[in-house]
Amino acid sequence: MKHSLAFIAVLWLSGCAIFGAPTELDETKGWSAQRIYTEADEKMRSRDYEKAIKYFETLESRYPHGRFATQAQMDKIYAYYKRNDPISTIAAADRFIKLHPDHPNIDYAYYMKGLATFNERGVIEKLTKQQISDRDPKSLRESFLALKELVTRYPNSRYVKDATLRMTYLVDMLANSELHVARYYMKRQAYLASVNRCKFVLETYPDSPSVEEALVIMISAYDLMGMTDLKQDTLRVLQTNYPDSKMLKKGVPEERVWWKFWEGLYAS
Repeated sequence: MKHSLAFIAVLWLSGCAIFGAPTELDETKGWSAQRIYTEADEKMRSRDYEKAIKYFETLESRYPHGRFATQAQMDKIYAYYKRNDPISTIAAADRFIKLHPDHPNIDYAYYMKGLATFNERGVIEKLTKQQISDRDPKSLRESFLALKELVTRYPNSRYVKDATLRMTYLVDMLANSELHVARYYMKRQAYLASVNRCKFVLETYPDSPSVEEALVIMISAYDLMGMTDLKQDTLRVLQTNYPDSKMLKKGVPEERVWWKFWEGLYAS
């Protein structure tokens, strides 16, 4: 029994050695921290991100303290990003933020975290051939919040301009995502539910280009529910805020009134 327990203990310790620590590159034995970092940097320049990451991990494992280890942690964020690995990019960024909350370049970690989340959507869209507004908006919100954290915490960061542009894009996509659901409800003749989605767009994303269509959908829904007063009120809002709207152009045949386009579109 004692021999069995000893054997189990050896296996357990071996397992810890195998799975508990990063794998080091044998070729780097005896190398200084600076040399390992130099090799990793060269791999980054040659776009061999997989090998660069291994060098960075070896450096962190062997020399966990000092400027080279800290720089390796930051560079590894970018290496994961260039390797199209958003999950590892975010994890590396979060780890850097936790370990170095006062680092002078910590805004970079926040920016890369937001950028990884933003680009993760693009990867999924390519794989699924799905429009961004057709998907669960959870990833859109995650992208927005990650970038917002950068802008809020470090308003003078050099990454703020790009982050702000991406946030504007995400707001438009979030609003369009709500309209996608509103259109679905119109198709299912769930007009009140569609109106509620459109109201959410008006209240939450008032500066989005989707507001115009939200008003049009509401007019159509109110018309189909026989709510004439609400339809007219919403129409006046559309006329006031979008006087040049294509939906307000004259010459549309009476039998094909523009706000009733849902009836013909979703008759089947």
